[in-house]
Amino acid sequence: MSQKRILFLGATAQQIPPIKYALDQGHYVITCDYLPENPGHKLAHEWHNVSTTDKEAVLGLSQKLKIDGVVAYASDPAAPTQAYVAEKMGLVGNPYESVLILARKDLFRDFLAKHDFLVPKSNAFYKLNEAEAWLEQIGVPAIVKPVDSSGSKGVTKITAQEQLNSAFEYALQFSREKKVTVEEFFVRDGYQVAGDGFVVNGKLAFRCWANEHFDKLVNPLVPIGESFPSIMSDYTQEQAHSETQRLLDLLGIKHGALNFDYHYNKKGNFSFLELGPRNGGNLIPEVIKHVTGVDLIKYTVDSALGLDCTDLKMQPTKGYYSSYMLHALEDGVVKEIWYSDEIKQNIIQETIYTRPGDKVHKFNGSNHTLGTMIMKFETQEEMLNKMDNMENYLKVIME
Repeated sequence: MSQKRILFLGATAQQIPPIKYALDQGHYVITCDYLPENPGHKLAHEWHNVSTTDKEAVLGLSQKLKIDGVVAYASDPAAPTQAYVAEKMGLVGNPYESVLILARKDLFRDFLAKHDFLVPKSNAFYKLNEAEAWLEQIGVPAIVKPVDSSGSKGVTKITAQEQLNSAFEYALQFSREKKVTVEEFFVRDGYQVAGDGFVVNGKLAFRCWANEHFDKLVNPLVPIGESFPSIMSDYTQEQAHSETQRLLDLLGIKHGALNFDYHYNKKGNFSFLELGPRNGGNLIPEVIKHVTGVDLIKYTVDSALGLDCTDLKMQPTKGYYSSYMLHALEDGVVKEIWYSDEIKQNIIQETIYTRPGDKVHKFNGSNHTLGTMIMKFETQEEMLNKMDNMENYLKVIME
């Protein structure tokens, strides 16, 4: 079998697992993004300083290098580029227009409303005065966010009309399109739901859902981790599965990874927040492997290269595991990372990016993550209690 040539869009620390898997399989690995110092480049056979959002430049590179597959692992901005390149080169991928709908919050909300999914009232604007008129219609509380950012960057919950101006300006800072979504606040029941799934031949062959956790002391809109398995009802799980399949059918999504973000109301009825056409960040695929034995990293790479993935099936969850994103509650200089004795026994994997003396930022987006951990717990109760009150067990102490 000749060596397969695979292009990875992005080479950050969180994109290293699929790069390593591809290398282990003997594939020829190429990486590209606009940050030469990213660690994934050091592992690749070759790398190119090309932005993953420049779809024409990436297509030109891909044609020149005669690639056999393209992967946008855990990257929202790169997902449309992946689809574009695959479509133009006849590689495994999904329709570009459909992936664009999933990747852009404004297009996604419009599509959901048009096809009668349960969705909050939502609209998107280039100009503040148009957003102000809309907010008067829907009222507060409302969520203001860029149409095209990732990692919860640029998102604000507002509770008064006069807060819109600063929230709108903040969202614009994180939008390439310079367009901002304003939508009614969805009153959810229970935890926000996260997790990943995988599509094989147009069917949602596998999914594993988690409870999304936030730090009430810093930013209630940026996740600090996900705990598995989800505690939501069977009713909501079945509805979530069938509504996801309906969406996949409407969009013609046939292959690859999905990253879920959704919530449900007091009746247990399911509503999409987002459905990312890519694997989740925050170590979600790695934790899913612990809890189900399913290696979504393997399937992501194999699927992109057109290898057979029909052996992928739903698997029951075993045990209680979570991811956790180490973060600071304020801007400042790190003095130390404090661990309680109660949490040390839970940590089974840990990567710390920060050292004492480093300047760090308050946690306002996934770009402010200071380290990552995978934890294992004895019971669901222990897991949820520790994840919801992590400030009692683990903290970044400032000078």
